[in-house]
Amino acid sequence: MIELRTYVFIDSLQPQLAEYLGTVSQGFLPVPGDACLWIEVAPGMAVHRLTDIALKATRVHLGQQVVERAFGSMVIHHRDQSDVLDAGRAVLNALDATEGARKTCRIAWRETIRSITPDHAVLINRQDRRGSMILPGQSMFFLETEPAGYVVYAANEAEKASNVTLIDVRAVGAFGRLTLAGREADIDAAGKAAVAAIQNLSRV
Repeated sequence: MIELRTYVFIDSLQPQLAEYLGTVSQGFLPVPGDACLWIEVAPGMAVHRLTDIALKATRVHLGQQVVERAFGSMVIHHRDQSDVLDAGRAVLNALDATEGARKTCRIAWRETIRSITPDHAVLINRQDRRGSMILPGQSMFFLETEPAGYVVYAANEAEKASNVTLIDVRAVGAFGRLTLAGREADIDAAGKAAVAAIQNLSRV
């Protein structure tokens, strides 16, 4: 029995998120404007079969595949949205499932920190991240989701909504984590958009 944990379609990757995914991609690099589909299943090894189905069904490119014991995730993308959607339908057909079978996304943590101190900023910038740097005095927004993959959708919607800096997006494992930085008003708008994106997905 294969459990569909995450299934989320992104219509157009925003510039920062696309470049961030390129820094962690093991496969074909996405570019801004690509449509993208993030799928996570359990158990982890099942993702190989689903990846094979998606790639053979359409012209999509495999951007990333992570295989853990508990969970497996795949990221496919293409300039043409219809190719990505068709690949997703092929995967769902193989699972004999609908998009509604995906696990409901839960917000495990969210928080905004105002006017970050220099010490705190330096520590964050030295951690294992592949995004941009946070500057002292900026505000910072954190979001943690379960399952992990949905945090990518939240990041994309936040970037659409406001002029913020993408610091970190971790979308594999038990929880997904997003870190954004920027001016206070921009962070408030981005945080609101990220949370709304997750909540709207959960209502589907």
